Amino acid sequence: MTTIITRVASVIFFLVLISAIAIYSVFTLSLPKLSDTIMTDNVDSYMQLSRDQLGTAIIKADTRADAAYGLGYAHGQDRYFQMDLLRRNAAGELAEIFGEKAIKLDESKRFHQLRMRAQAIFDTMPSADKQLLERYAQGVNDAVNAQRFKSFEYVLTNTSPSPWQPSDSLLVIYSMYLDLQGNTIKRDLVLTQIQRQFGQQMVDFIIQPSPYQAALDASEVPLQQLTIPQLQAHQKQALLTHNIDIEDIAEVGSNNWAVSGVLTSEQAGMLSDDMHLSFAVPIIWYRAQLNYTNQQGESAQITGVSLPGAPAIVVGTNGHVAWGFTNAYVDTADWVKVDETQINTVDEIIKTPSGEHVYPLQMSEYGPVRELDGQRYALSWVGHQTYAVDMQLMALEQAKDVLEVNQLAQQFGIPVQNLVSADSQGNIAWTLAGAAAQRATPYNTAISADAYQSKPWQTNIETKPQLVNPAVQRIWTANSRVVSTDDLAQYGDGGYALGARATQIRKGLLAKKSFTEHDFYDLQLDNQAQFLSPWHRYLTRLLSQYNQSDDIDVTKHMKQIKEWQGCACKESVGYTLVKYFRAEMINQIFAPIEAHLMQHDLSLSSVKRYLEPALWQLIKHQPDDWLPETYSDWDEMAFDAYKISVNKLLAKYSDNQRLSDLTWGRVNALTVQHPFSKQLPILAPLLDMPVRAGFGDSFMPAVQGKSFGASQRFIVQPGHENKGIMTIPGGQSGHPLSDFYRSGFNDYVNNRKTPLLPSEAIHTIEFKAK
Repeated sequence: MTTIITRVASVIFFLVLISAIAIYSVFTLSLPKLSDTIMTDNVDSYMQLSRDQLGTAIIKADTRADAAYGLGYAHGQDRYFQMDLLRRNAAGELAEIFGEKAIKLDESKRFHQLRMRAQAIFDTMPSADKQLLERYAQGVNDAVNAQRFKSFEYVLTNTSPSPWQPSDSLLVIYSMYLDLQGNTIKRDLVLTQIQRQFGQQMVDFIIQPSPYQAALDASEVPLQQLTIPQLQAHQKQALLTHNIDIEDIAEVGSNNWAVSGVLTSEQAGMLSDDMHLSFAVPIIWYRAQLNYTNQQGESAQITGVSLPGAPAIVVGTNGHVAWGFTNAYVDTADWVKVDETQINTVDEIIKTPSGEHVYPLQMSEYGPVRELDGQRYALSWVGHQTYAVDMQLMALEQAKDVLEVNQLAQQFGIPVQNLVSADSQGNIAWTLAGAAAQRATPYNTAISADAYQSKPWQTNIETKPQLVNPAVQRIWTANSRVVSTDDLAQYGDGGYALGARATQIRKGLLAKKSFTEHDFYDLQLDNQAQFLSPWHRYLTRLLSQYNQSDDIDVTKHMKQIKEWQGCACKESVGYTLVKYFRAEMINQIFAPIEAHLMQHDLSLSSVKRYLEPALWQLIKHQPDDWLPETYSDWDEMAFDAYKISVNKLLAKYSDNQRLSDLTWGRVNALTVQHPFSKQLPILAPLLDMPVRAGFGDSFMPAVQGKSFGASQRFIVQPGHENKGIMTIPGGQSGHPLSDFYRSGFNDYVNNRKTPLLPSEAIHTIEFKAK
């Protein structure tokens, strides 16, 4: 019997070993070849693609078109599946790979018909832009075709990569639209439903102005002491059937700031930019340096990060100017009330491995239509306009100073951004850049068809607000309102950040009279909990009234809260307790509104960032009609909210019900995962980045969630790139066996500064024209 068991075990071990060898061989065969000489018809002359120890793509070419081919080849080698997902996400074609489970997601994207729009825009683009996208696509496809074996993602999904089309690069830009402006679209629908159920007074109360304002011209929207709307008994009744947990949405946005040469030892302007996006493996950005000869016969060197799928350096420096972006959150969408006589239906065909799914999309002259609580609404959005996407961002590569940057930026076809730039002469500037409709009045809630004007939607605003060399020698933006109160009337509010982060950045910049790259990096890592300090004081006062409790040891809790350190520090338990107490207070107080929205697949999440002023007003005045009926007073409700928040934390993060397990680094641990490991956890050790203690949070410069945060930390003085920094939370390659799969991640999580400029090349592919 023992012999049989031994033989069976040996056979199983042998089969597992053979399987492991086979899997490893498949992975190895799909690794791209990084050193080679290639003869091709697709370059005009000689072109070279090298990689340094981080895997940075260093491209040397005689023309920009050849550089586009080289960048496409690099993207195709290292990131093709990521690119494929980006274009499919925008086009609503994920079900073609992932099957029926992706149909609902595809329908939400087909709502915008972005593949059709991308192709229509490509067909009318200038010939030079078309040629650049075509050369880029050739590079991508040549790299994919050169692979000896398709990448593991296609093996696991039993699919094959389809060729990259030139118009697919426009879909990649559209994918950024969906990320950066998706909440703007949801926001107006949520406010419209609140208006219908609770009245305009409630809408005004929820989105009332915040005391956290840091516009560049120092203008402030006057704070108003609004009357607190009454909650009716039938509105509170909804609480009985719902467990309310209003989720936080990722603060899709960024920080950037600049100081003039007056405040730097080199007398050059200095720029900082860290774009906040969701984290995945591979990370969204791709390091690259382009070296080529421009049309004026000058040598150009552009260093920064690219977005796989597009031939541009998105954020970077050309030695004369450096540029960076934050999401502007101006209002780019309106919903229009329509009736069935104004609607026609278009069948969108969604392909799946097992066949085709028909999505009947309702359309109107204003845009695509959805129904909410018996009313139909049509979406008018800049993303649907012909000026939404183009390749004009690439003109920044040739800019010589910040005035030229601002001039070029006025008509960019990108999601509207705060563009901050600095130049080697010491100048700094800001402007709105991107697609913004020329309408006079943006709206927070849906409008009637009679109020809609179609012509202004068809034109991008020609001259947008800008600022050059302000008297304070500093510029900052952080997703809250940047424009003046006068410009606010035209540009509106598309979901501005609260402003606490911008206020803290402004304070940090004004505290010093000179700056180095290290000073800027310290400010990027500022995790002081200035925003939560009032909540810390409130919770301390609250718990001091409850010296004894049957549920918790108040003394132990008070000790942790007292020792909270005033920062989102990884060892702080008190920070965790204060943050989650605030979140549970929001759940408790705004539950009647959230319960109603949930009935229509909506949520206050889309407007949660606005709630702070209304929340404190309610806490101060403690109206009886807002108090849940199960409590006798507001302190009792608040104390219960605290206990609920602690119980949730302990249930999730502590097997032994110990407060000491609730350190912020554990609760907010950075967890960067590959999309496949979420479905197949057995692959996590191979595919995911190592889990690391969390650092930072919302409402502070050092933004970080569990899988969200600064997708790069970029600091540079143009002309002094040798001192520049570009730290990224992930590697260059999407291949788990590549030396570059995790390159740079350790620098990021240990707050080390990764150099901007590439190091010496260790791999080179030479491309020679036949």
